Amino acid sequence: MSNEGLRYDRMVEDALRSVVRKALIEVAEHGLPGNHHFYITFRTDHKDADIPAALRERYPGEMTIVLQHQFWGLEIDEDQFCVTLSFSDVPHRLVVPFAAVTAFADPSVRFGLQFDVETAESLGAGPDSAALFEPPAAVPDAKGEPDEAERPEDGEEKKSGEKVVTLDAFRKK
Repeated sequence: MSNEGLRYDRMVEDALRSVVRKALIEVAEHGLPGNHHFYITFRTDHKDADIPAALRERYPGEMTIVLQHQFWGLEIDEDQFCVTLSFSDVPHRLVVPFAAVTAFADPSVRFGLQFDVETAESLGAGPDSAALFEPPAAVPDAKGEPDEAERPEDGEEKKSGEKVVTLDAFRKK
């Protein structure tokens, strides 16, 4: 048996990632109900992320996609999802590992999850953690991409007084 003990932080992270996976499966099978739509932010430098070179160049570290009106071919498996989105009226197929997802939000119901994901430089260096968070206030521009100016800065307090609780708060020090 490992000296490390039970890794509840990893168990919770896996459970929270399964929420993202199950939501995408539901949408793939039945479409987006009502006003639901998803903001999914992921690490473009994750070793298993497969996106066109032009998008990787434009978004060298992190990218947010919106699944709302125009997306095609949503496929989900155990470790990743694939979707075709239009960028400047050109369709591109994206393969996004769930391990690369840093945030998932459905603003229509004020639901969101945030994950700490290891970057390409630190893959394998330590445990991930997850937190519940208020979905970003970003509104897609005409191209369906969030406006960077509308996203709250890291560390910026939420006006509603809501608190983000990370799994780090429960880790044994």
